[in-house]
Amino acid sequence: MTKPNVRHVPVLLTETLEFLSVRAGSTIADCTLGLAGHSAEIARRLGPKGRLIAFDRDPAALALAKAKLDAVCVELGNQAPQITLIGEPFSEIGQHVKPGELDGLLADFGVSSLQLDEAPRGFSFMADGPLDMRMDTRRGPTAEQVVNEANERELADLIYEYGEERRSRRIARAIVRGRPVTTTAQLARIVAQAAPAMKQDRIHPATRTFQAIRIAVNRELDEIKALLEAAPRLLKPRGRVALISFHSLEDRLVKDSLREGAHKGIWKLLTKKPATAGEAEMERNPRSRSAKLRAAEKQ
Repeated sequence: MTKPNVRHVPVLLTETLEFLSVRAGSTIADCTLGLAGHSAEIARRLGPKGRLIAFDRDPAALALAKAKLDAVCVELGNQAPQITLIGEPFSEIGQHVKPGELDGLLADFGVSSLQLDEAPRGFSFMADGPLDMRMDTRRGPTAEQVVNEANERELADLIYEYGEERRSRRIARAIVRGRPVTTTAQLARIVAQAAPAMKQDRIHPATRTFQAIRIAVNRELDEIKALLEAAPRLLKPRGRVALISFHSLEDRLVKDSLREGAHKGIWKLLTKKPATAGEAEMERNPRSRSAKLRAAEKQ
C-alpha cells in the first residue's frame, strides 16, 4: 500500500480551526482549496445550516477537492453544509461573496501539494518537466515564456525581488546565455552552475530562482494584496481571518496589512507572533517547517 504524500496533509490544521472558531451555521471561505485538507475539517463543523465557499484556480485541484468534499458530504448525510466551489483566483472573491457575509476566511498561500508533485506542471526541479508553473493552466504566460522572453535586466530584477536572491544578476546572465530554456532540469542546472551552493546554504541553489519565476507567472503577491484589501469588507463583525504563509514575502504582506488594520481599528490581532508547527507536525509533514499562521478578528 502506498503511503500518503506528506505534502497532501494540511499544515497547522488544529491551530487554523482554533483561530477561525468555526461554529455550526456559520459561513466560511477557504480561498486556497487545494486538495481540501482544511475544507474537509471545516465542513464537518458547519452543520446543515452552514456554508463553505471555496476557491481554487487550478482545474485539476478543484476536481480532486470536489471528489473529497462529496465524500465528506455523503459521510455527514443530512448534517452536511452547503458547499460552493469556485474555479477562479481568490482575488476575485468580492465578485462571489457579499459584503458582511463571512464568519471566517482562510488562505494557505503558495504552491499546492498537487502542483509540486506533478512533474508536467513544472513547479519543481526535483523531477524534470516542462517549464510551465501556472496554477491556472487555462490562461496566462508560462514560466518558459518568462524565462526566454524577458531581457536580462528584467530577469535579474525579478529574481532579486521575488526570490530575494543576492546573485540574481549572475543567474540572469547565465539564463540568457543558455537560452532557449525549456525544462525544469535545464533551468536548475544553469542556476546551480552560475551560483553554486555555499557552505551555509540549506536549500538547492535554484530554489529562490524557481520561487521568483513562479510568483511572477502567477502574480501571487498581487493576489494576496487583493485578498487582504477585500477581507474586512466581506467579514461580519467578529469574523476572523487565518492566513498561512510559507516565505518572507507572503508573511510580510500579511503582517503589515493586519498590523496597519489593527492600528486603524479594523482588526484585533489574535497572533502577536505567527503560530508555527510543533516538532510532531514538522516530523510528520516537513512542509510545515516554513509555515507561519497569522490570525485576526474584525472589530
